[in-house]
Amino acid sequence: MSSANFSNEAPSGQVNDPSYKTKGTEAVPVIDDNAPVEDGLLPEEADSDRQLAKDDTEAIDESNIIEEKTRHAKPKGTYREPSDEELGLNE
Repeated sequence: MSSANFSNEAPSGQVNDPSYKTKGTEAVPVIDDNAPVEDGLLPEEADSDRQLAKDDTEAIDESNIIEEKTRHAKPKGTYREPSDEELGLNE
C-alpha cells in the first residue's frame, strides 16, 4: 500500500466557480450560485409544527374507518403455498 503526500491545508471560504452557468442558449438554464432564488414557502406557512398538526388532522378522516374487517367478502378458498411444480422448480 503506497502513501500519498496530500496537503493538510484546505482553502478557506466558499468556492465560487460560475463557469458552469449557462449562457442562455441551452435548453435547461443553470443559474449562478449568487443569483437570488425564490423561496417556495410563505413566511406565515413556514411553521413546521403547525403544518404537521394540520397534516395529521387532514390524514385522520374518521368517515373512512370501517368496523368490518372483510367488507362482507366471502371466503374464496384456503391459503396454501404453491407446489414446486407450480413454481417451475422441478428437477
